[in-house]
Amino acid sequence: MFRMWCKLFDDRGHLIKDTVIKNANPDLNRTRKIFAAIHDACYEFDLAEPIWLDSNVSEFQRHSKVRFTKDNFVEDIEFAYMEIEVIDPVKDYVEMMEKIFDFAAIKKLFANGFTMVFDAMNAVTGPYARKIFEEILGAKQGSVLNYIPLEDFGGLHPDPNLIYAKTLVDLMYSDKAPDFGAANDGDGDRNMILGKKFFVTPSDSLAILTDNYKLIPAYKNGIYGVAKSAATSTAVGRVAEALQIGYYEVPTGWKYFCNLMDSNRITFCGEESFGTGSSHIREKDGIWAVLFWLNIIAATGKSVQEITEEHWKKYGRSYYMRNDYEGLDTEIANKLMADLESRLPNLAGKTFGDYTVSEAKPFIYNDPVDGSSTKNGLIVYFTDKSRIVYRLSGTGTNGATLRVYLERYETKDLNENVENMLENLADV
Repeated sequence: MFRMWCKLFDDRGHLIKDTVIKNANPDLNRTRKIFAAIHDACYEFDLAEPIWLDSNVSEFQRHSKVRFTKDNFVEDIEFAYMEIEVIDPVKDYVEMMEKIFDFAAIKKLFANGFTMVFDAMNAVTGPYARKIFEEILGAKQGSVLNYIPLEDFGGLHPDPNLIYAKTLVDLMYSDKAPDFGAANDGDGDRNMILGKKFFVTPSDSLAILTDNYKLIPAYKNGIYGVAKSAATSTAVGRVAEALQIGYYEVPTGWKYFCNLMDSNRITFCGEESFGTGSSHIREKDGIWAVLFWLNIIAATGKSVQEITEEHWKKYGRSYYMRNDYEGLDTEIANKLMADLESRLPNLAGKTFGDYTVSEAKPFIYNDPVDGSSTKNGLIVYFTDKSRIVYRLSGTGTNGATLRVYLERYETKDLNENVENMLENLADV
């Protein structure tokens, strides 16, 4: 959305009055939006519109910001000057991404025929994606879908997953699939990554980004470490161990990642719920994650599937699935968790089908920064490095939600059906 900040100052440089004018009309170009914003601001300030001098035009072209003094107004003014400034978060964000990633390499990738589709889901990242992927990097026009942010998201559910991004998923699993597919959510912090007929789990994505950090200009000299939520698969832990970098498992909640980033303990972090981020903004960042993948592809010349399968061969694969049991009576759900927790101390050494329990305990996180201690879920570990995580979620809209996470670690059978590989573990 176009925004212009209009301000009136006195002769001491003190702000007298200001307003922000917004314009989301896709049919108006930038110039027409600028003049419309000045008109609206002057109407609000009860002023005649200023006259543009040549010096004003050149200043505004350089900085997207300009001052109008008494010489610009036909009538006398009761202030020293009026200043207008286009608020352009897209420009600021682009400049940041250009300092992190190898835009020249990604441009060359697209120039050589690489294709992608990005579904912005009528949400906030649409203008950013169109500017970066199509206008700057050279993806063909139309690569960014649903790029106009709408209050109701155009009737879409802005969740980048296999269910709600169905249009993108159907395309990526068709014979007309481009080389790369991605989507972001409503506020742009979550991301989904796909190749041709291939889906990358968020847990694997975090592990792959971490393993390839040296391919990214901003990180080539090293990163502090990486963190994941406890429920996220252990894939990135194996990478951190191999790279000998800091590694943390935290409760669900972004504040725990922020403590680690602010204290220079980690650079990357992520969650199984499609969130990936880094210290560049101390938050999840969907566009950043997509650019990271594009940079890896440009640097290696390999497809999404090839990159992922090579990663599995190197580190093994975590077959992973989350099952949500929604709308549970809160009292019953709490009793269920309490009952399960009481049984954990007696589980070690017991065998259930093909799985023998090595350890079972509540997940307790002792924050190395502020010293706080947080319990967040229960984990049953098995001797073959498989896990089951149980966690009550407070994000449900009706009652409690019990989330059960199944993870089976495998080093040989790397390209099997996820449900089939987890069937026996689910029976436990």
